[in-house]
Amino acid sequence: MRPDDPPAACSSSDPNDRRRIMQIGFIGLGSMGSAMALNLARAGHDVRAWNRSKVAQERVPRVTLVEHAAEAFGADAVFTMLSDDAAIREVILDAGLLASARPGLIHVVTSTISVAFARELERLHAEAGLGYVSAPVLGRPSVAASSQLNILAAGKADAVAAIHPLLAPLGKKVWTLGENPARANAAKLACNMMIAMAIEAMAEGVVLTESVGLDRADFFELILGTLFSGRAYESYSVQITERVFEPGFKARLALKDMRLATEAGREIGRTLPMLDAVREGLGKAVSAGLGDKDWSIMADMTVRGSDSAAASA
Repeated sequence: MRPDDPPAACSSSDPNDRRRIMQIGFIGLGSMGSAMALNLARAGHDVRAWNRSKVAQERVPRVTLVEHAAEAFGADAVFTMLSDDAAIREVILDAGLLASARPGLIHVVTSTISVAFARELERLHAEAGLGYVSAPVLGRPSVAASSQLNILAAGKADAVAAIHPLLAPLGKKVWTLGENPARANAAKLACNMMIAMAIEAMAEGVVLTESVGLDRADFFELILGTLFSGRAYESYSVQITERVFEPGFKARLALKDMRLATEAGREIGRTLPMLDAVREGLGKAVSAGLGDKDWSIMADMTVRGSDSAAASA
């Protein structure tokens, strides 16, 4: 794929995707990871999973819980859905799991991580003789549970091809982005950055229109029916209207992603002003003790003013 080529969409219903039963390791059983591990098990695979904190077996039926993370690296392939770079470094790299992994294993990192760390992981896996695929996902835990994720996959062609059948039970579409794993991570950060910008744009629109008495539900009906149709606007306009901010994606994790996007920009010597603005807004929400609310809480901070929104949360 040339740099200017559009990404190739691979449907999970591809008739060539004939799955064979495989032994799969899975590390990280939070809301997203649990749903993904369950879907792999429901597809008939032997899934052996580990989490940093204890997980009740009834939460992940059909999944075998193992005592040590190293056991997950004894499989044909291992997925990790850990929170950030530091967690992956601690659990996998510092513990020497690459050196003790099953020969030929392919490691699929579905977490949202930094571009720089993706490059480091690619190098370390190559040195260990292991396959590596960056495969961050787009979707909330409810989307993961219904196998409707969009999966952004990049890595060596043979590694991506080998794990492609395992992605079918997880998502509705796999977007293959080439042999450079960092492409997938940069694309995921860009997607989250743009969603945050959409949330802030809607909030600032509400500030103006409510100042003259226009109900925000009526304003959103206008913009959705004219200029701004799309999933991000449709989903988050409802949360802003109803002021319901129970987490689908926690503000503190979104702030982490905005920081990673900022770092990626700095690596190439670029300043991204809109990114700076949404990172600051999320930072205020987290500093106000709202880090475990949905990241759309930043809209409430903007509409109501940071102090009043934090005080009433």
